[in-house]
Amino acid sequence: MEVGLVVFIVILPLLSTIAKSIRFNVESGVTKCITDDIRIKSLTVGEYSVVNPNEGQPLPGHHRIYVGVFSENEKRFHDARDVESGQFGFVVTEDGKHLACFATINHEPPVNTSVDFTWRSGVAAEAWTKVVKKGSVDAMELELKKMEDTIKWVHEEMLYLRERFVDKNENENIPLRQRGKLRG
Repeated sequence: MEVGLVVFIVILPLLSTIAKSIRFNVESGVTKCITDDIRIKSLTVGEYSVVNPNEGQPLPGHHRIYVGVFSENEKRFHDARDVESGQFGFVVTEDGKHLACFATINHEPPVNTSVDFTWRSGVAAEAWTKVVKKGSVDAMELELKKMEDTIKWVHEEMLYLRERFVDKNENENIPLRQRGKLRG
């Protein structure tokens, strides 16, 4: 029993990183929001699509959705109206909760619209190449060049210190009477 519990505790975090998508229902005329706590300067990407209730048929008009992505300070990052599917991606400019809100038009009788939604942030944002802007790449390239220069400088310092260490050890291994002759 204890081994099973340990295995479950170890595997649970792995399963949560494998899960990449959720499906939920939005009732007509109702807004449903999903939140994620995201750190500043993290890349976040999302992808959403309405699930067609009648496979092989065109999607009914009342199954189109509104999607908005906001920070908790109500800064808007994405706004799509009357869509069946879409994507968003941005670099987070402030720490904290971010909301992805989904809504449908009011319909009588009330209808549930199923939505598939994938939201990744940070390292898990696999599709970053689809949404990253050239400015972000240029800034990243500059930072990498700075890091490369710093690494080269540290490497050169290490080589210099190693050379000094070797010279010092060689001088200590010379007998005292020979040192006097070397000094002149």
